[in-house]
Amino acid sequence: MAPLRDRTNKAGNKLIASNRRARRDYDIIDAFETGIVLSGSEVKALREGHAQVADAYARIINGQVWLDGVHIPPYQFAHGVGAHDPDRARKLLMHRREIDKLAHQVAVEHLALIPLSLYFKEGRVKVELGIGRGRKKADKRNALAERDVKMEMAKALGRQAKGRER
Repeated sequence: MAPLRDRTNKAGNKLIASNRRARRDYDIIDAFETGIVLSGSEVKALREGHAQVADAYARIINGQVWLDGVHIPPYQFAHGVGAHDPDRARKLLMHRREIDKLAHQVAVEHLALIPLSLYFKEGRVKVELGIGRGRKKADKRNALAERDVKMEMAKALGRQAKGRER
């Protein structure tokens, strides 16, 4: 098996999976760090870097936050009792006041709960959960155009700082 790229940032968090499409499809208003309830074989599979969060979403049911659509493939050495269901709903761990705040925002403002990334923090799996509003096609185009303009400006400023103004 080929070694996994080390995707560790300065704070020591190791990225497992990220939902890059979420930032394009949604205007992310706020983001929360949450814990997640996992079984042992799920954690071992995540340590190998196997997870898919592209089609995942979160829901609030009876005062609890549940994460659906995350695919964690079975750990290759877990058999029988130790194996897990790869597509099961997983409970997210948050404080009651945060859950109440999210439930109110989702109900009143018609927002969506989207997992932005899965990562290890101090040996524990964390989920970055974003709350956002869906973008329409024109909004996506505008966001891409703004990003391109910002990149061009940064490049021009960099060239100017180096004395190679064009």
